[in-house]
Amino acid sequence: MARKQVHLAAHFPGVNNTTVWSDPRSRSQISFDSFVHLAQTAERGKFDFFFLAEGLRLREVKGRIHDLDVVGRPESLTVLSALAAVTSHLGLAATVNSTFNEPYEVARRLAALDHLSGGRAAWNVVTSFDAFTGENFRRGGYLDEADRYTRAAEFLQTARELWDSWRPDAVVADPVRGEFVRPGGIETFHHDGRHIGISGRFNVPRGPQGHPVIIQAGDSEQGREFAASSADVIFSRHSRLEDGRAFYKDVKARLTKYGRRPDDLKILPAVTYVLGDTEAEAAERAAEIRRAQVSPQNAIVFLEATWGRDLSHVDPDGPLPDIEPDLGEGVSKGRAQFRGDRGATVRQWRELARQKGLTVRELVIEVTGRQTFVGTARSVADQIDEFVQTDAADGFIFVPHLTPAGLDDLVDQVVPLLQEKGVFRTDYTGSTLRDHLGLGAPRTPHAPSGQEDS
Repeated sequence: MARKQVHLAAHFPGVNNTTVWSDPRSRSQISFDSFVHLAQTAERGKFDFFFLAEGLRLREVKGRIHDLDVVGRPESLTVLSALAAVTSHLGLAATVNSTFNEPYEVARRLAALDHLSGGRAAWNVVTSFDAFTGENFRRGGYLDEADRYTRAAEFLQTARELWDSWRPDAVVADPVRGEFVRPGGIETFHHDGRHIGISGRFNVPRGPQGHPVIIQAGDSEQGREFAASSADVIFSRHSRLEDGRAFYKDVKARLTKYGRRPDDLKILPAVTYVLGDTEAEAAERAAEIRRAQVSPQNAIVFLEATWGRDLSHVDPDGPLPDIEPDLGEGVSKGRAQFRGDRGATVRQWRELARQKGLTVRELVIEVTGRQTFVGTARSVADQIDEFVQTDAADGFIFVPHLTPAGLDDLVDQVVPLLQEKGVFRTDYTGSTLRDHLGLGAPRTPHAPSGQEDS
């Protein structure tokens, strides 16, 4: 039986405290040179795609900009359009919000990127949950969680209708007249749904891929169903073996109701890595990185976001505060991870800290995750292969802790070992991102159960 092939992608961090800015090798997150370095490293490693995250508002803590975060970066599609000129095979994936954008404009920009890159565009479809972000936009406000997904599904469906309004043979090349539009090659579009009502003619020819690759990152019940019905790739958070297997099995089982095969959807968890000459050296280096990512200041900010209170008086190297959390609006804005039951979270953290004798900073390091792959280059390659061969993932999106050189060691040391195993390409065999991912032609999705089909 043939061994499954591993899919790899690179993520350029856009928010959070992932990047270790205190490392002297860290560079700008805005300079084009930084984007070029990481993208060209990924292409040298024969990765499937390069992925940009995006936030639509600067995060705040206690009414002030959170200056321990990444506080600004150019818009994703603009950056990727520039990168199309300095790469030749690497897929280019942009996070674009479906809550505060319009289908016509997003479809037009993605189709343009697909043309400029020769068929390498991808769209990470995300939603926004809060009025805080909505204040930056004309509509303001926000959508309830259920409505966010129904709008996202309708938004994506509408974009596909726009892309499909140009027939594949609409543009004709003539040696005398140049390119011209075949009569009847462009259909009018008309969409009248719950969230979107537009009609007219789309002004960008059908791209080389037909539709850009669709990426989705939701993990809720609705998010999983949306991905099963509509996505080509899931950007998953399940980076531990057993969790990954359970998620993989659940989502892949949902595909049949939409007439899809397991290979039609690639599950790629977000992961990190730390290498060392020995396992012990790698473990020690990983612990150092985690402490750098969770500085004393970051630990207190993280605690404040959970407690909903000003905790600047708390010692980060001391015990958790015995004060009860404020479960109201809180002091931190723009952080989706703190929307759940914060009271239950505080109780869980107190018990964990009690059991393990953890300080505030140690607790935050514990609960904000550990490096996924830690070890020698050989052991990390073995771990990556095990995940894929045992159906815990189809591959991974690597999130480096250094900008922009954070993937250099992975590409130079681990990728050759995966190639040696025969589970990763030694060169690109196709020209489009759909080729790299082994995806077929794009399809028009059915609306997921509980979502409106217009």
